Amino acid sequence: MAVAETQLYAKVSNKHRSKSTSALLESLLTKGFPAHTAQKALAATGQKTIEDAAKWLHSHCNDPSLDDPIPQEYALYLCPTGRLHNHLQEFWKESKRQCGKNRAHEIFPHITLCDFFTCEDQKVELLYDTLKQVGDSFSQCFPPSISLTLHSSTSYLGFFIGDSHANTLKEFALAFSSEASSLADCHVKPCLKQLHLTLAHKFYPHHQKTLEQLAKCINPGETCQWVAALYSRDMRFVHYQTLRALFQYKPQNIDELMINAGDFIYVDPTQQSDVSEGWVIGTSHRTGCRGFLPENYTEKANESDTWVKHREYVFVTASKLFTQTENEPNVKLNGEVRSPSMSRSVTNVLSLQNATLRRGVLVMRHGERVDQVFGKSWLQQCLTADGKYYRADLNFPSTLPKRKDSVKHFEYDPPLSCCGIFQSRLIGEALLDQEVTVSYAYSSPALRCIQTAQHVLQGLKLDQKVKIRVEPGLFEWTKWEASRAIPNFMTVTELAEASYKIDTSYRGNFPLSSLVPSESYEEYVSRSSAVIKQIITACPSKGNGIILIVGHGSSLTSFTRPLIGLPARDSNDFAQVVRKIPSLGMCYCEELKEENKWQMVNPPVKTLTHGANAAFNWRNGIVED
Repeated sequence: MAVAETQLYAKVSNKHRSKSTSALLESLLTKGFPAHTAQKALAATGQKTIEDAAKWLHSHCNDPSLDDPIPQEYALYLCPTGRLHNHLQEFWKESKRQCGKNRAHEIFPHITLCDFFTCEDQKVELLYDTLKQVGDSFSQCFPPSISLTLHSSTSYLGFFIGDSHANTLKEFALAFSSEASSLADCHVKPCLKQLHLTLAHKFYPHHQKTLEQLAKCINPGETCQWVAALYSRDMRFVHYQTLRALFQYKPQNIDELMINAGDFIYVDPTQQSDVSEGWVIGTSHRTGCRGFLPENYTEKANESDTWVKHREYVFVTASKLFTQTENEPNVKLNGEVRSPSMSRSVTNVLSLQNATLRRGVLVMRHGERVDQVFGKSWLQQCLTADGKYYRADLNFPSTLPKRKDSVKHFEYDPPLSCCGIFQSRLIGEALLDQEVTVSYAYSSPALRCIQTAQHVLQGLKLDQKVKIRVEPGLFEWTKWEASRAIPNFMTVTELAEASYKIDTSYRGNFPLSSLVPSESYEEYVSRSSAVIKQIITACPSKGNGIILIVGHGSSLTSFTRPLIGLPARDSNDFAQVVRKIPSLGMCYCEELKEENKWQMVNPPVKTLTHGANAAFNWRNGIVED
């Protein structure tokens, strides 16, 4: 047994156990479910209906931990509802769009009254009784509105609760803690420090100003009804990453995990180092089973997405006694006092920001390369004895472009597959549908990148208007080159003669001779930062047009992070991120002219997802055994 599991068992093994007599439990027992698993199912589903609990039990019939006596963890939160909640949700959405995800996005808006504690499954109903009893005793003295003061630092933004109201909330939390500890035999710790409602946490310091501007749009005096809610989570997966399945996956091998679209998967980041590229190993929240699954079938979810709300107590208070006047509480930010009546909506702020948007940069990885499908020996598969190229599979390109030196140089400078060409054209057509206009196109000197840029521009119907600038500085980290040498790329003249729309007058910021084989990570980061800055400087605004940069998987992080002011990732983290970037993966940055800064936002088109299609021999299994 693992050490962590042993510690979990120790928390519950020495406690006196009592039997619940709830009607829900009795109904499950009459259906033949054992008492301990029935209680576990009720606790895991919030003790709402027999149907929910029975469905959970059927889904977890193969769960190896079904009989383990590990309880849920519970927390008591005070949550806003009504107009204040709507404004907070709008802030959540816009702060994520403009500044990226921070720690606060993992959980919904709340004030923590009692942090997570364990309670045995058969005693959870006592927590419900405690919440109602303590809620009733405080209903008359609960404040009609809660004083909220905006506080900001380089890593935290949120509302602090005024002292008088905070004292009432602390007394409520203390009363719940004392009663729950006594009745349910569990250790509940009330929050007695500064009570707060977090808006943003652990964000990059350069985002502080933007977050403050969005926060000032929230009127803390808005109509609000506060609700004390009891939530639970599975304590085994507290420090795991939560993924959401985008598609159904049916296992092909016994060690793989069956998932349905919408399933949540718990993944331990410390257990992924030995997993094959493109796969993760995780545990299904729906079934409790563990196995391997394709990572590109999932997306990151929030920590609280798998939490269960058990019960809530709604504090019914008098309506606001006045509307927006000078009597309303002010928003105070580091000594600056503002009246909420002066606040603008987030929508108004966005309209002002959108009016100042200047340039956009779309960085994308190339399409599917031929050796990605057929391996490093792809060229040997389609060369005749006299060295002539032929198409050995329909996914090989119909022809190879002519080059003056040996065709064997394509081995380390491979072209796109036919599917890669289709992918690139499809992305271009999608950009056209969204009325995206490209003013400048840059490409790595790798043939696959130049071909991708060409077919994207064809999809956009801009291949006759926008020529491709081949920039050697956009090539990937040379340490990753299998040949340990810089590939012999096709020359600009050869590319133009092969009908690629190349800007032959362009002179790269980094000549090919400056690329160093097996360069250090620091050298690559420095090169990437310099080249993106030089490209931005060389591309003045042209209406609504954007700058298209076609590079490699590494390009998405190495070019965008310096542009938006983020430091380079650690080299190990960098490699882990890059290996997850699919063909035609893209990032989009837009410039705010007022501040001369860039921000990363959603790309103008959706991602392109598809499955593998293995080679097929009709003889195998059809004619021959």
